[in-house]
Formats: sequence, structure tokens, C-alpha cells
Amino acid sequence: MNNAEYFTTGCLAEYGPDMIPDLYKSASHLIYSSPASLAFNSPGASGFGVKRAGLSVPGSVMLLVSPGCCGRNTTLESVRDGYSDRFYFLELDDTDIITGRYQEKIPRACREIAGQRDEKPSAVMICVTCVDALLGTDAEALVKESENECGLPVAACYMYALTRDSTLPPMVSVRKSVYSLLKKKERRPDEINILGYFSPVDRSSELFEILESAGIKKIREISRCKDISEYYDMARANFSLVLDSSSNYAADDMMKRLGIPYIEIVRTYDIDKIDKTYRSLCSAIGAKAETEKYYSSAKSEIEKAKRKNPVFSVGETLNADAFDLTLSLLRYGFKVSEIFGTPSKYNYGMIKKIAAISPDTKVYSNLSPSMLFYDENENKCDISVGKDASYYHSNAEKILWADEIQPFGFAGVRKLFEEINSL
Repeated sequence: MNNAEYFTTGCLAEYGPDMIPDLYKSASHLIYSSPASLAFNSPGASGFGVKRAGLSVPGSVMLLVSPGCCGRNTTLESVRDGYSDRFYFLELDDTDIITGRYQEKIPRACREIAGQRDEKPSAVMICVTCVDALLGTDAEALVKESENECGLPVAACYMYALTRDSTLPPMVSVRKSVYSLLKKKERRPDEINILGYFSPVDRSSELFEILESAGIKKIREISRCKDISEYYDMARANFSLVLDSSSNYAADDMMKRLGIPYIEIVRTYDIDKIDKTYRSLCSAIGAKAETEKYYSSAKSEIEKAKRKNPVFSVGETLNADAFDLTLSLLRYGFKVSEIFGTPSKYNYGMIKKIAAISPDTKVYSNLSPSMLFYDENENKCDISVGKDASYYHSNAEKILWADEIQPFGFAGVRKLFEEINSL
């Protein structure tokens, strides 16, 4: 093997969702430390892996229960991102794992953490790693015992890389964990939650104006909660707005436990889909469906970019779904030579639509060892979008599109094309 392996979208469309090639399944081959994995996170996590995401609860601390090797990259992450004072480590040795005695150590460790800090934490998040997937710890019982020991709310989150290709991958599971401490409160008709990201949505998005036009006075995001009291007030929401499908599992749990229903409006870069989604949302919540000025502003920037007629390379380490962004670009009339992405049953509908427009677009896997042989000279593009695509294309114009402030709606499309037009 001396070439980076790929399948075209046309070929993938023929395979269908039940025959996804092994190239895109991380459990089927060795994993290459590509730009996505070098970020210490799964590609869809952006700057947030399970450990940092678990600390989204304001004032919380985390106890990482793992062998020493897992603790090392956590140290690097926490120092880099400025939250090293919120991490504690319970290192497991062979005897701990073989005998199961680590289960006795965890509640005691939680008690020590609560007792040694000048200011008591709001909660303790217990993060267990892949080794626990083999041990089968009774997490529910362990959480209760730990709460009794430390006198604080405790929740468990899981960093099982082995489950990345499952129906409940780590970045889905952790979203449920960070909202699991909410207790039922009287709901307020003029308050809602936004779920989906661990960092805040760009407040310049028209989404907030639309929500406010429906009489909504308080819009809460976990990333904007200043303290634990504001976090607990998320339980007062009349409904939740889910902007990323990874939060559906958490939203389902909140609906069952707290009685908070949810509406899903997933991020897209197709302005026609955005317009249709907003109109449906406005109909549901009684808002004014006045989207024309936002639509026109975004479309104007798209038309400017079309004058350049660029060819794009689209990555997956960015604030977008790689396949959605590709399909949107193709529908606008642009060319996309390649995608760095992971085909799944969830996005196969988009892959079929991409194949109908551009069947020769290549789809590479960031985690394939064959990417060692990637040759940018064989894959010409004018503009790369995403950290990973930009890594592979040293000679192309680059748009990382990976800020922690999350773009959304027409404003997100407009800002992306403003960047393209500024190149």
C-alpha cells in the first residue's frame, strides 16, 4: 500500500448504509494519528473531549479513574485549556483491576477531594476509561456511595474509545451525564434551553431574535451558566432546542425525568433548508417568520464567492458536518474534490444526494493508516475548510472554521462565505 485509500461518493452510494467499507470503521484497522486524533478528541468533538465536556457543569471537578497512560494526555489537555486545577487522578494498577478494589477507592477519593479544597466544588464528575468497559462496574451504585461519602452531587461519564462506532458513542453519552444533575423544578413558559454544544452559540445568530419575537425572555446554554445556581435553573425551561443530534439522547432523558420536551433543528449550511426549518420552528412556537433579510444577506455572500469558482476540500475537524457542508456547496454550484469524513447510517442520505451531483468526489478516512501516503498534488483544491483539510493542503487557501463560539443559521453561512470572500 503506497496510496491514501478512499472511496468515491458514487461508490459509497452503491454500497449503501448497511455495507459501509471497513476503511471507515476504526475497530477494523490500526488507527493513524491524523490531525483529528492528534487533537486528543474524536473528530466531532472539536476542542472538547469527554473529560473537558464533563467539566461543563459550573464549579465541578473531575476524578479520572484510569491507568497512568490515560492520565498523561489529560494533563496535557488540562494545562493547554486552563482547567488543570479541576482535575484529580485515581491511578489504577494491575491489582486494582484484577481484584476490583478500585471500587472501594473511588468513594474515598471523592471524600478527599471535597475535603481538601478551599471552596467546595459544586459536583464531582467521575470519568472512567476504556478499562472499565471490560470490568462492568455498577456505576449507579458507585455514584450513590460516592455521594454519601463526599456530600456532593456525583455523576459518571465514560471515555470508552471502543464505543466510538456504536449507537452510544462517548460524546453522546457525556451529554446526558452533564445534565443528569438537574432536578425537577416548576417550568416557566418564557424560558428555554439550547442543547447541542459545550461552547456557546454565536449570539449574532438570528436564532435569538426569532426566539425573542415569540416572547422568550431567558435562553440558557450550559456554557453560559455563571454558577451552579444558573445551571440548576435549566430545569425551569418550557422546552429545549437541540442544535446537534448528539444531544438527542440527553434531551430524551430530560424529557423523561424533568418533563421538558424538545425540538430539534440541526445546523446546516443550506440556506433553503435553514429557511424551511425556521418557518417550521416559528409555526410551532408562535414566532414571526420574518427570515427574508437574513436569507438575502447570506445569499449575497454566496454569490460573491461563486465569481471565484473555487474547488473545495472539506474536512471534518470544523464547526460543520462534513457531508452537509459538501452537499450545500455542491447545491450552490461549487466543486468539492474530496471530503475527510466518516460515513455512517446517519449521513448516508446526504452521501446519496452528493453522489447524484458529484459522484467522483473522494471520501478519505482521517483515521486510516493509509493517510501517511496522502499526496496533495493528486488532489488539487483552491480552498480547504477545516483543520484537517488544511493540514493536508499546504498550498491551498485555508479556512479553519473551528472557533469555539458556534456558528448557526443564516449568520453562520454568511460568516463562512465572508471568510471565503476575504481570501
